[in-house]
Amino acid sequence: MRINENYLKLKDSYLFSLIAKKVKERATQSDERLIRLGIGDVTLPIVPAVTDAMQRAVAEMGSMSTFKGYGEEQGYSFLRQAICGYYAKKGVTLRDDEVFVSDGAKSDLGNILDIFSVDNSVLIPDPVYPVYVDTNIMAGRNILYVSGNKENGFLPMPEKEIKADIIYLCSPNNPTGAVYNSMQLEEWVNYAVEHDAVILFDSAYEIFIKDGNLPTSIYQIDGAKKCAIEFCSFSKTAGFTGTRCGYTVVPHELVRGGAALNKLWLRRQTTKFNGVPYVVQRGAEAVFTDEGLAQIKDNVAIYLEVARVIADTLTELGIWFTGGRNSPYIWLKCPNDMSSWDFFDYLLDKANVVGTPGAGFGTNGEGYFRLTAFGGMENVIEAMQRFRKLGLGRA
Repeated sequence: MRINENYLKLKDSYLFSLIAKKVKERATQSDERLIRLGIGDVTLPIVPAVTDAMQRAVAEMGSMSTFKGYGEEQGYSFLRQAICGYYAKKGVTLRDDEVFVSDGAKSDLGNILDIFSVDNSVLIPDPVYPVYVDTNIMAGRNILYVSGNKENGFLPMPEKEIKADIIYLCSPNNPTGAVYNSMQLEEWVNYAVEHDAVILFDSAYEIFIKDGNLPTSIYQIDGAKKCAIEFCSFSKTAGFTGTRCGYTVVPHELVRGGAALNKLWLRRQTTKFNGVPYVVQRGAEAVFTDEGLAQIKDNVAIYLEVARVIADTLTELGIWFTGGRNSPYIWLKCPNDMSSWDFFDYLLDKANVVGTPGAGFGTNGEGYFRLTAFGGMENVIEAMQRFRKLGLGRA
């Protein structure tokens, strides 16, 4: 008997688990209220249009005539069709059998690797959401990195000397909040087509893009259906972090090694996944109604206003940052040339404010720090007052 020794190559602790441990220790040492602007968990409740739909679905489950047992593993057709309708508003045409409902983008971003050979090389931007890296380490793939930095606005572009088979992109980016424009995504699509590669496009934060000139789906780029799989989540879109629902789009046009990836993913899901609860899917369907979208966009506007308060304070203090305008994340340069973890400890010890050290997102994250707009306006205003009292930046 042998274990998967690739797991021994992982860091001892997942980034957010380590943060939680440090925060728990601090909570026992201070009487001052702790303000959490670290982990990107939403704080506003699920909107009424969605909870009403869920309550109706619960009632259906309690009646013999409307009870539902096992559902379609790919997701109920009513939800897949609603998702297709949402994409149609973006100018993207999808068939409902190209949409796969899941328990979240995080799961699918790792599980999608099942349909690819471990011999494939993987290209990952640095800094990046840790799941991309860790799931490929677990599988034993060769990982290549493309550098995101202050000079390129943390939006790395293809490098001719790098040949990769699988490419992870996230826009709006987690952790930096940076968003690719259409010309930049077109360059990535062209690179993928030229190298016969597949782009795994994480659009979990697309609802936060308010600039109408920026793409909210990679399928708004010509040719993307031949080279890209798109992942999205209801977690940040509709507050489903505690409810769990997402979806993955695998176009029929996407063929590699003579095999349609849609067919392979369907086979994987029907074997290893039993679907998302009916009640949750009815709630997700309500997200795409006119009423649901209006209520959700109101919540998103609140989060973006919180992000603006953070951005205005950092501007006032002369601290460099990106993100915030089209994203719930603010990515800032640590003041006074502090390291990421030193700044984390400094904020925690001196201000009782929790953020996320950039070093946890990759080598290029060292010296940077992520704050989220999910902490609530009252908390953020107080946190920014504590920033000012610390004398950070020009102050």
